[in-house]
Amino acid sequence: MVNLPIEYSDKQVTPFGGMSLMKRFVDQTGIRDYLQKLDLPQPGSNRGYCPEHIIESFWLGIWTGASRYIHCDWLRYDQTLHAIFGWDKMPSQSTYSRFFGKFNQARNTKIFPQLQHWFFDQIGVDNLTVDFDSTVITRYGDQQGSAKGYNPNKKGRNSHHPLMAFVGQTRMVANAWLRPGNTADSSSCKTFMQETFNEALKGKRIGLVRADSGFYTEELLDYLEKENQNYIMAARMYPNVKSAVLGLDNWMNLAKGIDLNEMVFNHLDGKPRRYIVVRKKIEDRPKAGGKLLFDELPGYRFSCYVTNLDLPLDQIWNIYNTRADCENGIKELKEDFGLENFCLQDFWATEASFRFIMVAYNLLSLFRHFALNHHNRATLKTLRVYYFALGAWQVNHANKKVLKIALPVKRRPWMDGIFAQIKNSSPPFVYSNA
Repeated sequence: MVNLPIEYSDKQVTPFGGMSLMKRFVDQTGIRDYLQKLDLPQPGSNRGYCPEHIIESFWLGIWTGASRYIHCDWLRYDQTLHAIFGWDKMPSQSTYSRFFGKFNQARNTKIFPQLQHWFFDQIGVDNLTVDFDSTVITRYGDQQGSAKGYNPNKKGRNSHHPLMAFVGQTRMVANAWLRPGNTADSSSCKTFMQETFNEALKGKRIGLVRADSGFYTEELLDYLEKENQNYIMAARMYPNVKSAVLGLDNWMNLAKGIDLNEMVFNHLDGKPRRYIVVRKKIEDRPKAGGKLLFDELPGYRFSCYVTNLDLPLDQIWNIYNTRADCENGIKELKEDFGLENFCLQDFWATEASFRFIMVAYNLLSLFRHFALNHHNRATLKTLRVYYFALGAWQVNHANKKVLKIALPVKRRPWMDGIFAQIKNSSPPFVYSNA
């Protein structure tokens, strides 16, 4: 085997020439101008970075593969990437730490609902389906708020326990809070819902609210009903719920191994509500979700949902099942956006970076829908390989700076088509109801 000889060059080449697509799309959204209107921490000297530069650089680090602050340092040496975004230089790891360290509870509570409201105000979509969920982020140090609590993957480890609200039609995050790891599932959920509806999604009509069993409390059900919100929520299998389920008969067969039923049930401190029960036969559906509830019925798993919708049983269950897409969103945020790894000592600093990651995710969701509408389900990892990881360099041509992107001749019309799609995209970004 013959090895190619090695030589070196001073030519400034970037491995991310395709990020010029993302840069132009971000320009179309106008988010940089809006960031300047927010009460963001300002630099302490004339030589400091402006806040929108730090935030945009942070997003760029995430989009190009960073999952820790130290990874963002890699881009400081990429002069061509700087030129693509119009920067002379990029922040260091310590700059990000100092910037996010200036955030506190009051600033987070003020800034992020405003930013999310502005963002969704640019999107032409209404009658939203909002999915509420929580997740667990394992921590390996003694950061503020990290504590031992429910952690199914790393039992006994410290964690944070964030709340998240997704918009089903756009595959975006409407709101997100970081919480200590020992926080109960239902803690702060009502306040979180109120901020989501009244601030982040202010002016948008909510057509349906879906939530997992962590939100199943009488307080939240009462709140949704007083707000005239339609909802489907997974119910916790408390002993009295299990007893009522065990007494059901006349099951309706939906498909092989799946039976449906319904009941009107109320807890001691609650009012009667409609519950949909799904029974799955393990022999026929070995991978089906649900819980083993009864010694009398060892071959079945059960799921239970409470709703105020007056629809057939199968429709209720099918509507709730599409909520699984928000689980895919959480998975992508953890695997591709570094959600579990961007962590600082101060709790509110960590929450600030956590919530800016959500905006980076939303921008990418908007990009893949309107710039890559034929490929709008692709994850960031896929986009990075097929669209962003393109070698490029800068040259001077006729007294003008030009970005040269290394691309085979056959693929150049494809790339030109994406640039044209971006040029024709501008707020409001209207989602089809089809």
